[in-house]
Amino acid sequence: MINPREQAKKAGKKAEEQAMGPIAEVGEQGMEPVAEVGEQVIEPVAEVQEQGALPLGEFLGRAEKAYAAYVEAEKEVARAYKENEQRVEMAYEEAERQANNVYEEAIEQALKVREEAEQQAEKAYKKAREQAKEAYEESVRQVLRVRGETILQAWQVRKETIDQAWKIFAKETKSA
Repeated sequence: MINPREQAKKAGKKAEEQAMGPIAEVGEQGMEPVAEVGEQVIEPVAEVQEQGALPLGEFLGRAEKAYAAYVEAEKEVARAYKENEQRVEMAYEEAERQANNVYEEAIEQALKVREEAEQQAEKAYKKAREQAKEAYEESVRQVLRVRGETILQAWQVRKETIDQAWKIFAKETKSA
């Protein structure tokens, strides 16, 4: 990835070189006055004016070129920032997508674990219910057996008691 600041520096140096090139040439070659004036005093003034006018035009041209290069470099920097922004946005979207995938997988896994736990709990509940039912039925059987035995014993005690009472009554009625 290209650093936008380095791009701007490079573009600025190019523009400076383009702008300074003609200035260096003018300094080396020198300027010749366009019109010669007859008087010695006026001649240097005219020469200075001519030299000032031409370099000013050239300088403006170079300044325009430098400005155009600066604007172009600024556009390149803006493009680089925009590209960087797009790459960052794509990286963010990818990270978000991966996070969503991890989230969905974790939810699915948690759901499976919950379903398995519910199934195990239901099996354990059914087994405990069945065991409770069997224990209840066994307890009822034992209580019924004990009840039957107790009733039988009570019946026998009643019968024996009634038999004795009739024997006593029969003896008493015979003796009277």
